[in-house]
Amino acid sequence: MRAALTVPVVVVALVGGLLATSCGTGGGAGEIGRGPAVRAATGIEQLRAEVVGTLPHDPKAFTQGLEMTEDGTLYESTGVVGQSSVRAGPLDGFPAVRAELARPLFGEGITVMGPTLWQLTWRNGLALERDARTLAELRRVPYGDEGWGLCHQRHRDRLVTSNGSSRLTFRNPRTLVKTGEVAVTAGGRPVSRLNELECVGDLVYANVWRSDRIMRIDGNSGTVTGEIDAAGLLTPQEAARADVLNGIAAVPGTRQFLLTGKWWPKMFRVAFVPR
Repeated sequence: MRAALTVPVVVVALVGGLLATSCGTGGGAGEIGRGPAVRAATGIEQLRAEVVGTLPHDPKAFTQGLEMTEDGTLYESTGVVGQSSVRAGPLDGFPAVRAELARPLFGEGITVMGPTLWQLTWRNGLALERDARTLAELRRVPYGDEGWGLCHQRHRDRLVTSNGSSRLTFRNPRTLVKTGEVAVTAGGRPVSRLNELECVGDLVYANVWRSDRIMRIDGNSGTVTGEIDAAGLLTPQEAARADVLNGIAAVPGTRQFLLTGKWWPKMFRVAFVPR
C-alpha cells in the first residue's frame, strides 16, 4: 500500500504520519530501494520520463492505483481512511463515476479484468471486487497480506501484487489465492519498497516508494531490466505541497505512460527514453 503520499487521478489525502508508517515495510541496508541508484555498468537500461503532455489531477487524491483500459477509460484508486475511493472516466471528463470506501478501509492498488475490477486495501485484510462500469461493490474476498500494488497479466491469467517488500506475488485472478512469487533484484541486489504496479506483457513496471524511480522488471525472473528516472516532473512550488510519485498506467496502443503522485496537481503523459 505504502504510507507514502501519491496522487493518481483518484487518490485521497492522508495524514502525513499515517502515510509514513503505511509504506515502511521491507528493505534492508543493502537493498536497492534504500541504496544508491542502479548504474548502467550493471547492464540495466537507464531511462528517463520525457513529458509529451500534461493533464490536470485532483490535488486531494492520495493516489494508490492507476490504470487505463483499451476503451480509453482511466481508473484511479485513492487511499486514506475516510477518504479512500475508486474513480473512473475518460481523460477529457475524469472522473465520471466515483465510489467511496467506508471506514476503516484504506484503498490501495487496482486492476481491471474485463467487466470487473479488483481493489486492494492496505491492512484491512480484504480485496474488493467491483463492477468496472458502475464501480458498485460485488463481493469482498479475504486477502492475507498488506495490499500495495496490483496489476493483471492477461496472457498468463494471473495477478501480480506487491506489499512494499522486494517480492512480487502471483495470484489467481478469481480467488486471489497465492500461486507463486519472485524476488526482484537489480545487479543481484534486492529492490525493496515496490509499490504501485503496471503490467505490460511479461514486464512489470513498479514505483519504488519514497523515490522518483520506476523499475522495469522481467515478471518471470524478477530481474530488473530498466530503471526510469521520473524526477523533476513537478515544479519546486508544486512539489512542496505534494507527496511521492505513485501512479503509473500504460496508454493502450502506444509506448507511452501516464504518471502522477499522491496529492499531485498534475498528471503527465510520458515516454521512457534513454538518458
